[in-house]
Amino acid sequence: MRTFILFICVILVFTACQKSETEPVSSGAKRYPFKGKIVSVDKQKKKAKIDHEAIPGYMEAMTMDFPIHEDWVWDNLNPGAEVRAELVVDNTAKDPFWLEKIGIVALPNPDQPAPRVNEKFAQIGKPVPDFKLTNQDGKSFTFKDYRGKALAITFIYRECPLPDFCIKMSRNFSDLANQLHDDPEAKNKIRLLSISFDPERDTPEKLKQYGLGYLSNGPKADFTIWQLAVGTDKEVRSVADFFGLDYRVDETDKAQINHNLRTAVIGPDGTVKKIFAGSEWTTDDLLGELKSALK
Repeated sequence: MRTFILFICVILVFTACQKSETEPVSSGAKRYPFKGKIVSVDKQKKKAKIDHEAIPGYMEAMTMDFPIHEDWVWDNLNPGAEVRAELVVDNTAKDPFWLEKIGIVALPNPDQPAPRVNEKFAQIGKPVPDFKLTNQDGKSFTFKDYRGKALAITFIYRECPLPDFCIKMSRNFSDLANQLHDDPEAKNKIRLLSISFDPERDTPEKLKQYGLGYLSNGPKADFTIWQLAVGTDKEVRSVADFFGLDYRVDETDKAQINHNLRTAVIGPDGTVKKIFAGSEWTTDDLLGELKSALK
């Protein structure tokens, strides 16, 4: 036991003495203490999937990918290792959030398997139930109205502050809508739908203004391809549950909603073809899946 404690102390000293390769930050950047367990590492992308503890004042406990800019860590981070770090949030930076000052506080236990990643998504290949929602123009619709077209669905709420969550989802959907606007074939066959899980605040009128902001209010700023929708709490919860979206009000800040990410591709026959978990996908990835669903 004494040897183990000594070894951990050496690890802590080692990590603290590494050359700091921190990213320049703006004066508005925020920093939070961070602790979690490594689930997996991607050295090429310089990201680690971490099962982290709650971050008071910012985020509940969850498992997600974090960029790490310090090169030395990739020779030391392994699944199962427990780390402490500093989470930096800076919306003006290339990566809107990342980890700095990494310290390994416990090495992986070789007798203990790496923490499981919950990959339980929606039911691939199954038909989407005929949910009923209301779009940004106040018109009711059901999912049957999209039959015959390839549909991508994602989930957002207007006041989400995380740049790699709802903000990125809305930017990707609006960018793709603008891209397809001048493609007659795609404009007729592809649809995008963002569903708000904050029905108390996200009225159709507010969602319309939100969508127009992302579409830049230009000549392409119509909702032919991309629509936004909301419903009653029960209606939205039913859709979210089907697609594996988990969301709940932050107990430390009632104005914020903690949530994961789900983006689904539905074929013209109304069945689920693809689920993206997280925010790593690009508009090209999504367009490729939509076109594949049309075949």
